Amino acid sequence: MSLRVIATIPISADRVEDARAALRTLVAATRQEEGCLQYDLFESGAAAGVFVTVEEWTDQAALDAHMKSPHIGEAFAVLGGALAGEVGIHPLVAVD
Repeated sequence: MSLRVIATIPISADRVEDARAALRTLVAATRQEEGCLQYDLFESGAAAGVFVTVEEWTDQAALDAHMKSPHIGEAFAVLGGALAGEVGIHPLVAVD
């Protein structure tokens, strides 16, 4: 069974353009990772400056490898000073 994750990334209003560019680069690199089944980026229509990733990974090991990847480090080098709060990582559990 695959692992689905939602991440929320709150960005300061004056840094949204920088964040958008860094996140687009992150998405392109992440989609090439082994174990990545889906990695989509959205901007919230309800909360200005909040970006959301919708992710699906083959398993926890693939997600763990992603979190240690160079492109995550590069993205957070740009995003670190632009964050307007904590990044929320939400692994999802099906409720059937």
